[in-house]
Amino acid sequence: MFSPLAFFSFVRLTDPSHHREYNEWHQLDHRPENLALPGVVWGERWARTPDCAEVTHTADERYADLDFIAMYWFREPAERSVAEWTELGERSFQWGRRPELAYVKRPFLSFFTPVKGYAAPRALVSAEALPFRPNLGIRLTLTEVTEPRSLASERAFRWHDSVGMPGLLDIPGVAGGWTFSFAYSQRPATDAGADRPDPAPASLRLLYLDEDPVQVEKEIRAKEAAWEREGGPGAAEEVLLSGPLRAITPWQDW
Repeated sequence: MFSPLAFFSFVRLTDPSHHREYNEWHQLDHRPENLALPGVVWGERWARTPDCAEVTHTADERYADLDFIAMYWFREPAERSVAEWTELGERSFQWGRRPELAYVKRPFLSFFTPVKGYAAPRALVSAEALPFRPNLGIRLTLTEVTEPRSLASERAFRWHDSVGMPGLLDIPGVAGGWTFSFAYSQRPATDAGADRPDPAPASLRLLYLDEDPVQVEKEIRAKEAAWEREGGPGAAEEVLLSGPLRAITPWQDW
C-alpha cells in the first residue's frame, strides 16, 4: 500500500467573512509547506458549499456547519512522517503563520488506517493513483462502529467490500474510492481551535468524483435507498456524516 496512514481535518469558520483569508492561507502557505515534507505523499482539501450542505446527512451536530474537509496521506515510517508534520505545525505557529486560529474550529482531527482502494474501470488508473487524479469533489461518509470486533461489524465490512463499494463504482461520476479505519485522534499544541471529544471507533469512506458532486450525490442516495430496502449492511454502524464536497480552484473559488 502506498500510504499506511491518512489524516482528516473537519473545519468550521466561526466568521464567514474570513473565507477568502482562510483559503489564501491554506492553499498558498499551509498546504505547500506540508506537501514539501518528505513524509507527506499528498494532501488535498474540499469545500462544503451551500448546495452540498443541502444534500448532506448529519447525525452529529458537531459536523452540522462544516465549511471544509482536508486530508493528508503519509509515507512509511508513519511515526516519523507524522512527527515531522506535527513539528512543522508548531514551527509555523512560532513563525507567526497561523492566523486561522482566530476564526477556525476543528471538531474532528483524526488519523485513519487505509483499508482498501477501489478504482472504476473507466478511470484507467489504479486505486493508489486516485488521490493524484484530478477530481471535481468527493463524497465522504463517516460512521460510528458500535462494536468494532463483532460479527455484525465483520458482516457490514464484507457487504461494503463486496456490494457497496463495487456498486458505487457503477455510478457515472464516481471514479473510485477508499475505505479507512479509525486509528487515533490528535490535538496539536497549536490547535487552539479544537472543540471536540475523542471520537468513538469509526470507519470512513471516501469517493472521488469527476462529475458534479451534487448531481452524483442524488444518484448515490437513490442506490443507498434501494440497498436499505434490501437490508443493506445491517445496523452495525451509525452514519454520523455523509455528503458531497466540491474541489477548490485557487483564486476562482475563494
